[in-house]
Amino acid sequence: MWLIFWSELRFGYNFTKYGVLPRDVVGLRGVALSPFIHSSLSHLWHNSVPTLVLMAGLIYFYRPVALKVLLIIVLSSGLGTWAIGREAYHIGASGVVYGLASFLFFKGIWSKNYRLTAFSLIVVFLYGSLIWGTLPIQEGMSWEGHLSGFLTGAILAFIVKNKIPKPAKYVWETEAYNPDNDPFLKQFDENGNFIDPPIELEDDSEKDFKD
Repeated sequence: MWLIFWSELRFGYNFTKYGVLPRDVVGLRGVALSPFIHSSLSHLWHNSVPTLVLMAGLIYFYRPVALKVLLIIVLSSGLGTWAIGREAYHIGASGVVYGLASFLFFKGIWSKNYRLTAFSLIVVFLYGSLIWGTLPIQEGMSWEGHLSGFLTGAILAFIVKNKIPKPAKYVWETEAYNPDNDPFLKQFDENGNFIDPPIELEDDSEKDFKD
């Protein structure tokens, strides 16, 4: 994203025409290209930072399906924009951001895993206000791309299966655990006081052998 934006500034290019142009065959190229094109530094900043944060969460928690989810979000949000968008060039990675945020939130809630649920709440805390971007409340904003990405992420969260590793159990958490056989606990008396182990006398025969 930053390299494309720098190229526009450095060489005087304008890549807006490579964005999504709804219901135009040539405009389909924007499905793959538009996430890398931004209209201003502010636009780029507000998309690149959440993309970095959300992609890090996707890769960390859902590594086996991360690439598949990302590609589907890019394609589906772009195609959705192409199908329902206004007749204008739609650029920016905001559709991808909405898709990632939606997927991470709903997947974490439906997983019933405390770690994933906690991350879902973090996503809501950081980017919960994004939901307003799915409505046509601001002129010049591609709410169609936001809505397409949001719906794509929510659907993927329901249909994409990902094995959630079970938290590791310590020995004392198992049913077979017997505290009387625990070598660590044997170092304490019934009052919890540390027992200084007696010094073992060295065997004479072993001592002679060592000498």
